[in-house]
Amino acid sequence: MATQPAGPAVTVGTFADTFDAVVDNVAQILQGKEIPTRLALVCLAAGGHLLLEDVPGVGKTSLAKALARSFDLEWRRIQFTPDLLPSDVTGASVYDRESGSFAFRPGGVFANVVLGDEINRASPKTQSALLEAMQEGQVTVDNVTYRLPSPFLVIATQNPVEHEGTYPLPESQLDRFLLRVRMGYPDRSAEMAMLDRPEARTAVDDLPAVAGPEAIPTMVALANQVHVATALKGYIVDLAAATRNHPALTLGMSPRAALALQRAAQAMAASIGREYVNPDDIKYLAGPVLEHRLVLSPEGVVAGVDISDVVAEILRAVPVPAGRTGV
Repeated sequence: MATQPAGPAVTVGTFADTFDAVVDNVAQILQGKEIPTRLALVCLAAGGHLLLEDVPGVGKTSLAKALARSFDLEWRRIQFTPDLLPSDVTGASVYDRESGSFAFRPGGVFANVVLGDEINRASPKTQSALLEAMQEGQVTVDNVTYRLPSPFLVIATQNPVEHEGTYPLPESQLDRFLLRVRMGYPDRSAEMAMLDRPEARTAVDDLPAVAGPEAIPTMVALANQVHVATALKGYIVDLAAATRNHPALTLGMSPRAALALQRAAQAMAASIGREYVNPDDIKYLAGPVLEHRLVLSPEGVVAGVDISDVVAEILRAVPVPAGRTGV
């Protein structure tokens, strides 16, 4: 393997130390949720937006708030409801009687971390108000563009689409979420500990910060430096081609999805102090990165095909690069 300079090795190690410190900090709020927490941090370190999905009451909102507190970020919560308007999200121009002119009043999206709670309970028109913000880091109101704070992260929660009063998120918006993480239920020991001493649990608002806001762009920049071998880039492209030609899918991986898979794999490698991506990073993240982006064909829907099964099948079918992929 090629010799790496001493500087990056120390930096990647610092990345991993910060990563682990945040995981331990969030664990004060959420017990038995280490895997969802690590995946959420991978998403943030890759510079992406996060979609948390599961039934109510499993800690989606608590995870989002705990991550914001851990990095001492300004955050705002937008509760998505059927009557929420796009202007409630982006802001609006309001007439000022004193000046006799219109002044811009920022909406809930103007924060470092925007928690979009139950995003799929709002209408598609309101959901789409986030598209420009998520992609460009800005909003345009009355033909005037306003930059959003940096870093800017959207952490959205949604209930399963079969729940009453939900709207499916459009494919264009789903493609802008780097990862979709399912929270799941805690294991038996974690749930027993929660029930045993409920009064001992730390409140989210009391959670200390373990890193500053500047840590996120630093982590993003360091993750981008993690080496991805040419053979692994070819592996990602082959996975993309397989999804586009699969008979059970009508919509496969977009080029944005391929980039997202690479960025997430780089952040995953850095999170454990490794300076290069290996095939296991890509295979482990394929589900969280791809499943919400793929769309079943009508034949697949009729046959009752599950997206996760399609992704698993593609991972088995596409050959993994042989040899030393860390160089």
